[in-house]
Amino acid sequence: MKTSLKIEELAMFVFGIVLFSETNYAWWLFPLLLLTPDIGMLGYFINKRMGAFTYNLLHHKAIALAVLVLGYFLALNTVILAGIILFSHAAMDRVFGYGLKYPTGFKHTHLGTIGE
Repeated sequence: MKTSLKIEELAMFVFGIVLFSETNYAWWLFPLLLLTPDIGMLGYFINKRMGAFTYNLLHHKAIALAVLVLGYFLALNTVILAGIILFSHAAMDRVFGYGLKYPTGFKHTHLGTIGE
């Protein structure tokens, strides 16, 4: 099952690349911005609960899609870009086994414990 889930996430990551290719932004922006959602890890400097909240806020695909759709309906290209980056990053993370976090610690995710 894990392999099937990783293939599905890889397909979503590729879809994110396709979405980005439909924008007018330079290609070098995609890899440059791809890791920016990891800024959500800074919440762990406060505590585990805040870290899980801020991390999950920037790694939840429903939020990414909401940002993307909002940008589309408001015709705001930078908001569309933010949604694409959030979505693509979340899919990429899940390919590598990094899921949404539980407040018990960074290694505890909805996909299981990281490193096991």
